[in-house]
Amino acid sequence: MGQPADRASRGAVEPELPPGQRLQRGWPVTHYGPVPKFRPERWEFRVFGATADGDKHCWSHEEFSALPYATVVGDLHCVTKFSMLGAEWGGVTARTLLEIAPPAPEATHVMVWAEYGFSSNLRMADFMDERTIFATHKGGELLTAEHGFPLRLVVPHLYAWKGPKWVRGVEYMTADRRGFWEERGYHNVGDPWTEQRYSYQEEPGDGPEL
Repeated sequence: MGQPADRASRGAVEPELPPGQRLQRGWPVTHYGPVPKFRPERWEFRVFGATADGDKHCWSHEEFSALPYATVVGDLHCVTKFSMLGAEWGGVTARTLLEIAPPAPEATHVMVWAEYGFSSNLRMADFMDERTIFATHKGGELLTAEHGFPLRLVVPHLYAWKGPKWVRGVEYMTADRRGFWEERGYHNVGDPWTEQRYSYQEEPGDGPEL
């Protein structure tokens, strides 16, 4: 469950696109709502919910920026049918965060929270993938505000709505719960290789009832 299925994991030499996707050379700006204003003195990243120690873990922007920095190469597949292949993302991997603030053994899912109360749910296995990253950079350059600065989640093997912009925290959960778009008709899992775009395509076990 939750194994990545994009072109890197398949070992493809030539660029490979999920069904229904088209290759995008640039990086279009797509999001819902306004771009939030970044106020570093007020910014805080939280890990809470079903943590191993039962506590909430918090970092200021300066503290989060000091966490171990890593780079991963991963595609970005937008549900609007464009794909950007082989991008280099820099930031803090989800695995690093899981090591610093581990979940309780019974945690099965996470809810990733962003500005304005936006959220996206993930299976723990997808969150734990080695290329899931809280990105601060793309191609060695800081993200722009329109693309999610100061922090966006990138989950290369799922559709891009599963990686919110302007992330502010992670909630460990012991049961699945739908996020913002998942409550509004998008597929609860979001695997681009099987075109899991909309909730009407869900099979039993793909997610909680709407």
